[in-house]
This record gives sequence, C-alpha cells and structure tokens, in this order.
Amino acid sequence: MEVVIVPDAKAGGELIAEAIGALLSRKPDALLGVATGSTPLPIYQALAAEVRSGAVDASRARICQLDEYVGLPAGHPESYRSVVLREVVEPLGLSEASFMGPDGSAEDVRAACLAYDSALAEAGGVDLQLLGIGTDGHIGFNEPCSSLASRTRIKTLTEQTRIDNARFFDNDISQVPHHVITQGIGTILESRHPILLATGEGKADAVALTVEGPVASVVPASALQLHPHATVVVDEAAASKLKLADYFRATYAAKPSWQGL
Repeated sequence: MEVVIVPDAKAGGELIAEAIGALLSRKPDALLGVATGSTPLPIYQALAAEVRSGAVDASRARICQLDEYVGLPAGHPESYRSVVLREVVEPLGLSEASFMGPDGSAEDVRAACLAYDSALAEAGGVDLQLLGIGTDGHIGFNEPCSSLASRTRIKTLTEQTRIDNARFFDNDISQVPHHVITQGIGTILESRHPILLATGEGKADAVALTVEGPVASVVPASALQLHPHATVVVDEAAASKLKLADYFRATYAAKPSWQGL
C-alpha cells in the first residue's frame, strides 16, 4: 500500500486527477469506478478542468458506480446514479451510454446485485476505483464486520452512516434509505488500482486503522492492505494519527517519477 500525504483536499484531487489522465492516455476506454459524497469532488473538478483545457481526452472513458441506494427512483436527485451523472459524466462531456450502475429500484434487488457484479466482469473489470472512507472505516457501503470476500450485495446502513449522509437529504435522517447496493470488498479488490482519498481530521482515526492497523473486517478499508497496487491519498489533517507519517513522506519524496501514482 502506498500512502501519499498532501497539503489539502485540492492538492489530493489534482494528484488523483493526474493519475486518471495518465491512465486514459495509456488506455482511452478505461473503466473508472467512481465514489460519491463530498470527498471526491476535488478529483472530479480537477479532471473536468483538464478535459476542458484539452490536457486529457476522456471521450472514450467508461464510468461505473460503487454503490446505490435501494428504493430511490433513478431520477431522484440524491440517487447515486443522478449524482454521478451530475458530478462526473456531464462535466467530462460523456454520454449516459458510457455509464453503468446497479439498479437500486429493481423489484428483485438480489438479482440486480448479481447482474451488476457480472456486468463489471464482462466489461473487463474496473481499471481504477476511487474510494472514500467512512468515520467507522467503511468503504463503499461495506459497513464494519463486512466479509472481506464479499461481492456486490444489499447492505443495511448503520445509524452513524445514515446520520453522516443526512446532510444530502436536507439534514432529515428520515429521508435517508436504510438499505443500499454496494460493490463488495472482494469486488473492490478486483479493481486494478484502488485509490482512496481521505480529508479532514474526522477521518484520521479511520485512516490510521486502515493503513497501520491489522487487516480486520471491523475496519473494512484495511482490506486494501491485501491489494498489490492500492494507493491512499490523505491531507495533513487526515494523516494526523499516522505513526509512520514521516516515513510515508520520505518514501513518496524519493519515488522515481516513472512509477507514477
């Protein structure tokens, strides 16, 4: 696992957008897995700016969702399909045809989960998967004690996650669904390059347990330690509980330029 400490969220977004641009130059039709929430917005903003300037050609890129609420209609403004279309697909100048995600409004949710897992495999697998992290260490909606071998499936949200997400629903927790479809940890680990971005002091404990703690289902993000090419990008505040922070800074400063992110 590579840990990169950056000054702030903007710098983290620019660094990851640069890595996505490099991937698209090598593989123009790369499948990019995207996360929602406020943390990845600097990535999408920086990438859209590079596309507008002509520095990055994303015209053949494909986009896939990490997770989706169960029970919200596809057109609901806070369905993750709507969010991804609004924050990623449209700013990059892509069409809806480039986008794939699970059907959270399906009558048979279990079948929808199996179908999405199969669709990702049939698409050739996810080339780069963006991830955020919850204050309890969850990735996607794989809450604490999720199986580290789990596949795309339905999950029940913890009360803390619903409280955290209420800000997107007019701070009314009653509007936040209780269930979601999420890529499982096993599914996420099949992506060729997972990149986790964490910012703010509130994520510091979760980051420290993810990076320096044991691999344990109680901290789902710690499973990234098992991946041969996982990157964790954190700002100074989110890195504040890392015991090896100075080592991480030194190794990144000495990294050969040809290695990329």
